[in-house]
Parts: sequence; C-alpha cells; structure tokens
Amino acid sequence: MPEAGLEKTVTTLLQLLGEDPAREGLIKTPSRVAKALTFLTKGYAEDPKTVINGALFTEDYSEMITIKDIDFFSLCEHHMLPFFGRAHLAYIPRHKIVGISKLARLVDVYARRLQVQERMTTQIANTLMEELDPFGVAVVLRAEHLCMRMRGVEKQNSVVLTSAMLGAFRTNQETREEFMTLVNGGQGR
Repeated sequence: MPEAGLEKTVTTLLQLLGEDPAREGLIKTPSRVAKALTFLTKGYAEDPKTVINGALFTEDYSEMITIKDIDFFSLCEHHMLPFFGRAHLAYIPRHKIVGISKLARLVDVYARRLQVQERMTTQIANTLMEELDPFGVAVVLRAEHLCMRMRGVEKQNSVVLTSAMLGAFRTNQETREEFMTLVNGGQGR
C-alpha cells in the first residue's frame, strides 16, 4: 500500500529535520501526511477522458459556453508546496456539449497531480479540444503560489495568470475578447 511507504518516508523526514516522530504532537503526523498526499495526488489514478466521455450530449447549440471561478488546489512539482486559484473555461460546441460539472471535475483531475500551472492550463484545453471536437476552447487559470510567498522571493501579493486559446479562440480576436470580457467582468468574482 502506497500510504505505508509514505508514512515511513514522512517519519524519516521528521527525523532528518531534527524532530522526534514519537513526540505527542507528531505521533499521527506520518499517517495524516500520507493520507493528505494520497488525496492531493489522486489525479494520477483518474483518466481525464473518462471524466468527459461519460457526459457528452448531442445538442444543436453553437454559441460560447463559459464556466468561471472553478476553485482548484494543486501542488507545485518544484517544491511540493500548494498553489491554488480559479479556472475559467469556455468552448464553442460543434455538435456535442458536456455536462458542466464534468468541466470542474476535469480541472480537479489535472490539479490533483504534482503540477506546473502552465502545463495544467494546456492539459485542460487540449483534453477539451480532443474530446469535444468544438470550434474552439479557452482556458485561463489565476493562481497564487505558496512557493512565491513562503520561500525564495517572498512576494505576498503575486498572482500567476496562464491561458490556452485553441481553435476559434486563437484565430478570432472577437471571440477571444468576448471570453476575456466574460472572465474579467460580468457576474462573479
């Protein structure tokens, strides 16, 4: 079982940091950390295509569908520190729409892995483009990275923005601007 190996590793890590894993406050820490890491990386065991394909529906609709402010939490692969924020997605369907909850699940599948924000952005966009065959896909992630806040440069108010524009969102300036207006203005946060 992977959690048992993680527990042993966390116990060793505590010892290397100069702590006593048998100390009252740390006795259950290896188990808690193992469970947390297993949960925070469960995206490796999930197939993003399966998440999408279970909820495709034929619909004669060809206008932009946007979902914004999807909260996500991930771990940066460089320091294994959290980064978190909101995802904003849009697509223009050709013949298929997808259940909107599946879009949030897709974000989670990629967020629950050791990640870099740039890769996560393109993974979400590429999966939507491949699985939905839409006229276009747009993805914007806004995130705060604790590796920027807690260590290194220690910049407390930095936000990282990444985007991926495919199909009509890449080739049509008006479509891209409509999406960005919806994300940056309108209702929501």
